[in-house]
Amino acid sequence: MFDFLSDYDDPSLLGAFWVTVQLTVFSAIGSLVWGTLLAAMRVSPVPLMRGFGTAYVNIVRNIPLTVIIVFTSLGLADIFGVTMGAPDDFDLQGFRLAVLGLVAYTAAFVCEALRSGINTVPVGQAEAARALGLNFSQVLRLIVLPQAFRSVIGPLANVLIALTKNTTVAATIGVAEAALLMKEMIENEAQTVLIGAIFAFGFVVLTLPTGLFLGWLSKRLAVKR
Repeated sequence: MFDFLSDYDDPSLLGAFWVTVQLTVFSAIGSLVWGTLLAAMRVSPVPLMRGFGTAYVNIVRNIPLTVIIVFTSLGLADIFGVTMGAPDDFDLQGFRLAVLGLVAYTAAFVCEALRSGINTVPVGQAEAARALGLNFSQVLRLIVLPQAFRSVIGPLANVLIALTKNTTVAATIGVAEAALLMKEMIENEAQTVLIGAIFAFGFVVLTLPTGLFLGWLSKRLAVKR
């Protein structure tokens, strides 16, 4: 029943999932940084920054991820000539463009998760910090964000799991991750259900331990009020 797997060596199968892991890790780091900046903009006292943050989140969240990923390839690379530092390496260029698209999309959800955490911090703490002479960025960095992060580990875990599954969209621009290999195997083999089950199991292996660990961490670091 598994004879067809002999046509695909272990490095290709494991390598495809390794690309998925790399996409997830780099996109998660970028999304956390950009999402935190967006959350800071959304609670900023500066109207222009608040407006930009609000517009970005509301627009990006309502655009399908496939459209964003395809735009990074056809729009940025083909039309505007953005090569992401790899003009001659199309595989690396596609990988970096996919990370860029995933970061742009996922950051909007990170922002909203963090903003909900910011709203759980008692207003009195921020007022007390301002009374001591701290400015907005200091209040946010020293008082608000540390508590906000602790209160939204669970929601951020859900965003991370969704991001892991969303990496499959990178196959639309030819990034050699798990979904692209699955598509190739289904086209060449008459084992659609079995192949689908193998790759589904692979994603469960990636996401389930992550969800369990971050769920435990959320309970361990929960803010007691």
